[in-house]
Amino acid sequence: MPSFSPTPSLNSSIPTSPLTGLSCQLDESYKHIYLPTCYILTFLLSLALNSIVLSRCLRRPWNPSLIYMFNLALSDLMYSLSLPFLITNYIFQDRWLFGDPMCRLVRFLFYFNLYCSIFFLTCISFHRYLGICHPMRSMRLEAMRWVRATCLLVWTLVFAMTFPILLFARTGPLEDANIVTCWDDALDEDLERYMPYGLFLHIAGFFLPFSLTAWCYSRVVRTIWQTLRGAQRRKSIRTIVTITLLFALCFLPFHITRTIFLTMRARGAALGGCRALGVVAVCYKVTRPLASANSFLNALLYFLTKEPCGRGIWGRKDREQIGKVEKKRPAKGDGDWDNIYPRFH
Repeated sequence: MPSFSPTPSLNSSIPTSPLTGLSCQLDESYKHIYLPTCYILTFLLSLALNSIVLSRCLRRPWNPSLIYMFNLALSDLMYSLSLPFLITNYIFQDRWLFGDPMCRLVRFLFYFNLYCSIFFLTCISFHRYLGICHPMRSMRLEAMRWVRATCLLVWTLVFAMTFPILLFARTGPLEDANIVTCWDDALDEDLERYMPYGLFLHIAGFFLPFSLTAWCYSRVVRTIWQTLRGAQRRKSIRTIVTITLLFALCFLPFHITRTIFLTMRARGAALGGCRALGVVAVCYKVTRPLASANSFLNALLYFLTKEPCGRGIWGRKDREQIGKVEKKRPAKGDGDWDNIYPRFH
């Protein structure tokens, strides 16, 4: 079975197929500066911004939007807490210092909270879609008990999806290096079994939720375009487009390059050899911090889209306009539909 084993050394010899003896010379020294620098910035921003969001959530009366935002900020905060271990790992040239159990736990928490964040972003988009496009039809689904049950289901489902990472991720020696590292996905001997699971995780954990998110926001944009006018319409649509593009920018390159990377690890010699393998490896490493950055961009985007005194991007008059067109929407809302994110005063 072809395999790929990254090493921290410059121009290291990497066997990619034990059957043919093919060996690749790849330089991965850049990641020991690039990745810890990006992760340190992400850790600090995510810790600060999500802590503020959580503290404000706890001081406000609960509503469906606030519950989703609280769970999103919590998953982003938990995600950032796994980063110091990875920062240390890259600073020490891929040398893992914390033992095999912590290796499994850190890798699990990294992906568990990453996909929780994706799922809660999808829940928020579906919540917006129901509230704007089908306000009366959504009343029962927006009941507090249903929203809490949805959040509990997300945590449970993502735990079940990512639990196998605890079995595949483990410490192991690097090729041509006398050190032990913490493998991100699976060792070469486990790669054949890991591939179907890795592809399933990418499809169910990202591509399907992203497709639903894009569809929901496209319908919201259409409704806003038909109901609002002038600067408020432009601002609302611009905010939604920004959120969707940030979702795609953070997660789409990471999952595309990681899918190709896993395939190249398993079939590298048959899919272009060392040159293609080297390009894919660099792209994968470069896109990893983009996925991590979403853990603070969610909170940052909330603060940037707020107006003075906590007004949402859709005010009372705008909601009344939407209600007149839909002929279902009450003129006065309870604040649940005010924003892509809930408002704080």
